[in-house]
Formats: sequence, C-alpha cells, structure tokens
Amino acid sequence: MALSEHEEALLQQMEEALYAEDPHFASRIQKTKSRHLGRGRVVIGVVAGVAGLALVIVSAMSSLIWLGAIGFAVMVAGIAYAVTPSRTALRSVASNGTVPRQARGKGKQSPTHGSFMERLEERWEKRRRDQW
Repeated sequence: MALSEHEEALLQQMEEALYAEDPHFASRIQKTKSRHLGRGRVVIGVVAGVAGLALVIVSAMSSLIWLGAIGFAVMVAGIAYAVTPSRTALRSVASNGTVPRQARGKGKQSPTHGSFMERLEERWEKRRRDQW
C-alpha cells in the first residue's frame, strides 16, 4: 500500500529528526539494513549443514551414537557459519570512520540524571514545544 503525500512528508521529517538528534544511531541503522552475508559463506554453511544432517541419518541407521553427535555438531556449526557475518565485514563496519564515544570531544552529551523514562518524557516535551 502506497503512502499518501502527507504521510511521506511526515516520514521524511521523522527521518531528518532522527539524523539530527542521533546521527550515530541513524548511521548504524542504515548500515544494518544494507549489511548482507557473503554468498559463498552461506553456500559453505548450508553444505556443512546438509552434510551434518546426512551424518545424523547415517548414524541413526547404523546405531553409532558418536557419529550422530559429530553430525549434529557439524550441522549446527554449518548453519551458524552461514548466518553470521564474517570478521572482515564486522571490521569494515567498525572502521567506518566513526569515533568511539569516549574519544569524542565535549560536544552534545546525554544527560545522566533521571531515569530513562524521565529523559524520554523530557525529549518528547521538547519536541512538542519546538513543533508548536
């Protein structure tokens, strides 16, 4: 279902407000959406998973419990390998040029007083005041 012009404008305003208020979080969200697993990694993981499943089936037919345990471990490891991103992908996300929070200068710092809900309510009230 397509959005109306008014809804698109509201969505655009919300995105701009997100980028203005917390650019680090917004960039992390954008990277998370664009991150993808390597095709070769998925193929290797699925092949290992199928091989592990075959070992489990063979062990069930031959009554070799230890072979079934190895097959199960291979199957789980293969699926885990397929669904996790590689370390190089994680390093490229980590080395994207963002400065760690501790190393930043004395720019805008979040208030540490009050509970999470109080800070959330303060932000909400500030937005309402600024809007009207």
